[in-house]
Amino acid sequence: MKFHLLCCLLVGMAQHLLLLSPAEGAKILAVYAFPGKSHYMMHTALIRELIEHGHQVTMIAAFSLEQHHLGSNYTEILIEPVYDFWHDVKLNFGAQHLFELTRMTNYDFLQMLEIIGLKTTEHALRQPRVRDLINAKETKGVFDLLLAEQFYQEAFLALAQVYQIPVVTTSTLGYENHMSQMMGLITPWSFVPHGFMPFTDRMSFWERVKNSYASLYEDLDRLLNYFPKMDALTEQHFGPVLDGKVPKVRHMERQISAMLLNSHAPLTTARPTVDTMIPVGGMHIYPPKTLPPDMQSFLDGATDGVIFFSLGSNVQSKDMPEDMLHLFLDVFASLKQQRVLWKFEDKRLGQLPENVMIRKWFPQADILAHKNVRVFITHGGLFGTQEGVHYAVPMLGIPFYCDQHLNMNKAVLGGYAISLHFQSITKDILTQSLLQLLHNVTYKENVQRVSRIFRDRPVEARKNAVYWIEYVIRHQGAAHMRSAGLDLNWVQFYLLDVIAFVVSIVLVSLFGLWLVIRHFKGADKKQNKFKKQ
Repeated sequence: MKFHLLCCLLVGMAQHLLLLSPAEGAKILAVYAFPGKSHYMMHTALIRELIEHGHQVTMIAAFSLEQHHLGSNYTEILIEPVYDFWHDVKLNFGAQHLFELTRMTNYDFLQMLEIIGLKTTEHALRQPRVRDLINAKETKGVFDLLLAEQFYQEAFLALAQVYQIPVVTTSTLGYENHMSQMMGLITPWSFVPHGFMPFTDRMSFWERVKNSYASLYEDLDRLLNYFPKMDALTEQHFGPVLDGKVPKVRHMERQISAMLLNSHAPLTTARPTVDTMIPVGGMHIYPPKTLPPDMQSFLDGATDGVIFFSLGSNVQSKDMPEDMLHLFLDVFASLKQQRVLWKFEDKRLGQLPENVMIRKWFPQADILAHKNVRVFITHGGLFGTQEGVHYAVPMLGIPFYCDQHLNMNKAVLGGYAISLHFQSITKDILTQSLLQLLHNVTYKENVQRVSRIFRDRPVEARKNAVYWIEYVIRHQGAAHMRSAGLDLNWVQFYLLDVIAFVVSIVLVSLFGLWLVIRHFKGADKKQNKFKKQ
């Protein structure tokens, strides 16, 4: 009996191992061709985790990961030179520096994303080594999965057609409204704000009108303007390889098996979703490392608190207008009890107040982890916002473009941030905002509460991301999780046919009722007329 039970146990374990084994040591083709430095915080974390799990990764990279020493399981196809997409943006909108982007509209942002998406994609597709990958003679069994960024570089989805492999995408922006069409669900515009609108999930009537217009505008713009341009680019580079049978971008998007989203409660609006949209926000956050001695000493000595000021990798403080530079310095100098760390990219500031330290670069997350950091002045980028919440630091937001407004509005609604418009900042406004964040304990208590929620998850973010990638590899896709809504036309999807049927029934019923009433009225008139005679 014992021998029989032991045999059953061993067979069960063998079956379990057999079920999991196909994903081990998988060959993954990763495409992270968009040259956004902040985006690489998520990409790097994911690639490192995949390598640590024994997978082989071949990556089309905008930035090299050589400094991470990933070993023989990592092969890099580096895009050179790095494409300066901000040059195109500033040229197109007549801007001298990125601080002027605060004047751009939501529709300007969509145009900006179209420009940088098409330009950076074409630049990457023209690389000789990328061309070799597209035109490879041997494609069967070379890769098990395509891992690609979900950020205006959809032409690369055609690599899945070349190598006949499933696709997992990663979105550094988190949820975006147009993902509903890709995943076969409906995003309610009544309470889910468009990613570039400065709204929360508590919208007034006119905000819902504006949100609906912006969301519909983007959907139509993608369908009628953006997709044809990306389709033409895809056809140009993949047409000869696929014998002219290149699927349209909108069709390839619908074949994505899973999407890893740089998002997690409570930093995003609760919304309808499907199982293949997996939130892994915060996966770039690691346990804090030891700081350089000068920074450590500066922070340790700040018993009354530190203000950390960083506007991210794109908007640089060195480009700030001269009058605003002096405004910030004057306010920092007036806060004599607090110290300030300011990410500033050159040394032209000259003599600094004694309580201010500047550097071209700071290890942002490691600094936010220090117990003496009391306020984080940020542009509201998603990665920085997640780090601020993770380490429970109240924030002063100065959003400039795209999702930064949404991120900061969510933080303001959560009671752990104050948001300012860059062009409207005065000494008094900046001073009072900093004093509020420093001395009003409500902001600290609120961010501590939100931090506990953000950290509380069944599986650590990087492990969760790797699990779903391996899941797709094990099952050679995730067709069983695909929404049937993707196979409906728009009339069926939005139940317009059902609504038309119901309205028709009601109208026919009303018409029939009208005929009956008319008939009886006519009969009554005839009867009365007969009685009179």
